[in-house]
Amino acid sequence: MAGNRRQFIKGAALGGAGTVAAASSLSAPAIAQERREWRMVTSWPAGLPGVGTGAERIANWITEASEGRITVQVFGAGELVPALQVWDAVSDGTAQLGHDASYYHIGKTEGAAFFTAFPFGFTAGEITAWIEYGGAQALWDELYEPFNLKGFLAGNTGTQTFGWFREEVNSVADLEGKRFRAPGNQGRVLSKLGVTVVVLPGGEIFPALQAGTIDGAEWIGPYNDLSFGLYQVCPYYYSPGYHEPGSALQLTVNKSEWDSLPSDLQAIVRAAAGRGNSDMLAEYNAQSGPALRTLVQEHGVQLRSLPEDILIACGNASNEVLNEIYEDADDVVRRIIESYAEFRRAIIPWTRIGEQAFLNSRLLPFEYELAR
Repeated sequence: MAGNRRQFIKGAALGGAGTVAAASSLSAPAIAQERREWRMVTSWPAGLPGVGTGAERIANWITEASEGRITVQVFGAGELVPALQVWDAVSDGTAQLGHDASYYHIGKTEGAAFFTAFPFGFTAGEITAWIEYGGAQALWDELYEPFNLKGFLAGNTGTQTFGWFREEVNSVADLEGKRFRAPGNQGRVLSKLGVTVVVLPGGEIFPALQAGTIDGAEWIGPYNDLSFGLYQVCPYYYSPGYHEPGSALQLTVNKSEWDSLPSDLQAIVRAAAGRGNSDMLAEYNAQSGPALRTLVQEHGVQLRSLPEDILIACGNASNEVLNEIYEDADDVVRRIIESYAEFRRAIIPWTRIGEQAFLNSRLLPFEYELAR
């Protein structure tokens, strides 16, 4: 009976994930012998809805499903290490786990960016498909191995917005000279259009806007942008977020610690990350609409669509950046880019005749309301 109870608790904690069922086969003495106290460092301000609370839920699921064999303490940005030093902290063992965006670390390896987002790349569903069924997880493992890291999908913010501006942007010329917060390869793309790119962690965006040291910024989308109060400084809000159409977040595990885990605990960590991946996307999809209505109706935010000439210019610049990275890449990064490009070519036709065609049809002029 005790073994069955343990199995039920693990299944419930991870949404019934079958991968954790093996943990119930351990005897009580064996479970008692293994207790690990792990730290998780994140790039997010503590308690930040979505990315921050999503990381905290993953930590709780690992603790609950393992019945305390792994207890995880979460540290927000700056509490143990700075927001952009999660990679180093997990790699050197300061923390056993990290939660952040892989594209923060292109200074370590250019290949990292592709496991979060690349401009005009994958939607949330597409990047998950690439990593889980397109062979990219094996490439990810190979990329991170020399850094003593293991990476897993562990959240997705869905389609993001392009960002906030103090002044209206109507053409490529209006972007020139603007000081704009943008990370990773999006920064490289905008630099080609004359933008002065500034890299800041999330918690520093609002103070920089308020002080006038930047003219605009992208963060995530309505859910988090509302809580950050960016509308208080920038009245113009632009879409689409071509640079992050489905931004995947990562759970990094110190590889030495990962290798020391028995298979059932590895399964629990992996399953918790997987649940976090789908759970966070659901949260953003549920909350972004109400947050957008609040921004517009209560705070007077002016929504704008990026003009076509800007989108085309950014698309061309994205292609240039992709090829520049490929030209200078080592073997594993080249294979990641080749895999990414081939999977993108293969999946776009299906997305176009499947999801995109349906979304277009939903915009047609017919009534779809409850008759009350």
